[in-house]
Amino acid sequence: MRTPTEMRETDLLSDAGERELQVGEDRPIRISSGHRILHHDGKCSRPHGHNYEITVRVVGELTEEGWVVDKGDITSVISEWDHRFLLEEGDPLIEAFEQSGDGDAVIVLEHPPTAEVMAALLEQRLLEDFPDTVSDVSVSVRETSELCAAP
Repeated sequence: MRTPTEMRETDLLSDAGERELQVGEDRPIRISSGHRILHHDGKCSRPHGHNYEITVRVVGELTEEGWVVDKGDITSVISEWDHRFLLEEGDPLIEAFEQSGDGDAVIVLEHPPTAEVMAALLEQRLLEDFPDTVSDVSVSVRETSELCAAP
């Protein structure tokens, strides 16, 4: 039999409704990644890199652990792109990385590795990994001080 305190705590978690977890709001998650926009007419078609700043917002019901999601589950997905080179499928650099022995440093995307695509892919990946109690994920990817892809 549960004590009155245990009953109140259980009720709190189930009655709290949807809550929002913000990660990186004041101190963004930082990763360093290379990329190029293969079919771009300007300098972005050349291999280069950025120190990306990423923020994540997750909306959902509280779990038995008392959180919407574990922050570590967010950072583990994002860190998979840290110190990697993001390339679009079909980019000849993929083969060059493989021939040089650095094939494991490449993340191949179906679309151009723009900040907008990165944000959408991270949202999709996080939603797939999170429990059904999560109803929404939004990710912002800041590529430079002038460029931020946000929902």
